[in-house]
Amino acid sequence: MYCDEDLQTRRRRRKRVATAPRAKLATPDAPNERWSMDFVRDELEDGRPFRVLTVIDDFTRESPDAEVDRSLPAERVVGMLERLAHTRGLPRTIVVDNGPEFASKELHRFAYRRGITLHFIEPGKPTQNAFIESFNGTCRRECLNAHVFTTVEDARAKIHAWRHEYNEARPHSALGRRPPAHFARWLREPGGAGLDEQTKTRTEEPGVCAPGPPAERVDQTQ
Repeated sequence: MYCDEDLQTRRRRRKRVATAPRAKLATPDAPNERWSMDFVRDELEDGRPFRVLTVIDDFTRESPDAEVDRSLPAERVVGMLERLAHTRGLPRTIVVDNGPEFASKELHRFAYRRGITLHFIEPGKPTQNAFIESFNGTCRRECLNAHVFTTVEDARAKIHAWRHEYNEARPHSALGRRPPAHFARWLREPGGAGLDEQTKTRTEEPGVCAPGPPAERVDQTQ
């Protein structure tokens, strides 16, 4: 009947969205060359959720900062990076997932102004962001699951205290059992090994030991 009366409607074709090719990332060979960012979710004692924005340097495995709050929109992501631009400098590439905060216009504008490449992993493949996934797993086991957080301020203080311990005291298996901040300082030592060829051959996958400086004596174990 619809055809007889010329009432049929045209079917709308689904628009195919072109996606940029996602080539495998090369291993970073210097500090501040590539960072990774992600979010971790947890709850306060009263059940209210909060989020943690985490970031690490993929080469030194340092955690330069973390943002903790009930809500962390794109503006807060940019704000943390602006703060790090003044205290540490920014990388050439940041690896992120496809969450709305990272895919936002605010972050894209910031990255364009700063000359940063945003490398988006494929949806549903967190292993492509293995460095931050490994860090977040450690943060979950050693900090989030080990504490009760009464308020956001309490969570912020305990997470930053743990992050300081992670950077300065916790031995890292991929850095010759040296804490990340110690490893970074060792690279900068005048007359030291610096970025030698052994250091540059670090594996891309987290958790595999790489040649590094002699480990210092520390009380904590991994």
